[in-house]
Amino acid sequence: MSERPRICVYCGSSFGHSPAFREQAVRVGEALGRQKIGLVYGGGRVGLMGVVADAALAAGAEVIGVIPEGLATHEIAHHGLTELHVVPGMHERKALMAALSQAFLTLPGGIGTYEEFFEILSWAGLGIHHKPMGLLNVEGYFDPLLALLEFGADAGFIRRRFLDPLLVSTDPEALVSDLLAYSPPAMPPKISADEA
Repeated sequence: MSERPRICVYCGSSFGHSPAFREQAVRVGEALGRQKIGLVYGGGRVGLMGVVADAALAAGAEVIGVIPEGLATHEIAHHGLTELHVVPGMHERKALMAALSQAFLTLPGGIGTYEEFFEILSWAGLGIHHKPMGLLNVEGYFDPLLALLEFGADAGFIRRRFLDPLLVSTDPEALVSDLLAYSPPAMPPKISADEA
């Protein structure tokens, strides 16, 4: 296992309509390389996934991809990575990505990206992990999501302390630095990782 820290990045397999999404993904990859931080991500060569991986590789970062067999065989796997793990399915993918990482960073993406974000957020609430989580809020992309989380807290369904480990920024370089510098409050485990 690498002695360098790694950040797991969740992001879209599409580019989105705004050029800012691609530009900020490049900045994330470059920041990882400059700060000697490894990238763990979904293993694809398409969309923002490919952009952040290529930028990280170009900046000298270790890049580890984790992709399910079904997607790897559809020729979207990135074969120029430091490591590429092909796993049986999505559950194995997400578990390995989490195990390999010291923090989580979510960039704009679609339903799969939201699902990954909410799973890792719920794992923190359950005490399965005590790792910091970040949202890169490009052009206000996550404003509705943040409003939803606040609404859930106001309605009494989300404990505000579950949101404490969540860092939000519009600055990729600062967010990458802040994620590994932040020590989120530990919550007692309610369930084991194997049971999640």
